[in-house]
Amino acid sequence: MDLIFGKRLSPEEQVKQWRQNIRAHERELDRQIRGIDNEEAKVKKTLKQAAKKGDRTVCTMLAKEIVRSRKAKDRLYTSKAQLNSISMNLQQSLATVKMVGTLKKSTEIMKLVNNLIKLPEMSKNMEEMQKEMIKAGIIEEMISDTMEMQEDEEIEEEAEEEVNKVLYQLTDGLLGMAGPVGPALNLETEPEEAEPELDSMEARLSALRAV
Repeated sequence: MDLIFGKRLSPEEQVKQWRQNIRAHERELDRQIRGIDNEEAKVKKTLKQAAKKGDRTVCTMLAKEIVRSRKAKDRLYTSKAQLNSISMNLQQSLATVKMVGTLKKSTEIMKLVNNLIKLPEMSKNMEEMQKEMIKAGIIEEMISDTMEMQEDEEIEEEAEEEVNKVLYQLTDGLLGMAGPVGPALNLETEPEEAEPELDSMEARLSALRAV
């Protein structure tokens, strides 16, 4: 067991500390999700403005950012659910402590920790907890097979379908899978005015996804 203030933690104290850390991680994930939601709302507003001008190029760039953000949010929600599962498994493991005096190895916790440590959003937070759990004997040391996040390639592969869906939903059918709706759109735009705002939004969304 780890030490705190020079005192060796009991299994019960160690589990309590882990669960406190997990709750802190969950709160941080909630903060990241709210931040992405706030930036996404701004991107949606700009996308609608670009759609009214008929600038499909800018609309497509913005829609791809929304698709990427939604993928990032999906990972964050999955991470939160896995953290909750770890917390519940830790609580259940305390029952064995009363019988044998030590924490029992858990393949389920090991699998969940291994899944989380592969994710860029969680790797730093989970590395220390993984080391502590290995020391405590609740999981075994695992060979890391870091997940390669080929998000850009995935985005490109599904871009046309996903972008069209987003454009259709966010522009009330003005652009997207149903084709142009209403009078012909004016395709003459002034992209130089939109670029600074677009770059700023992309930067903020990228920063949030990378936290």
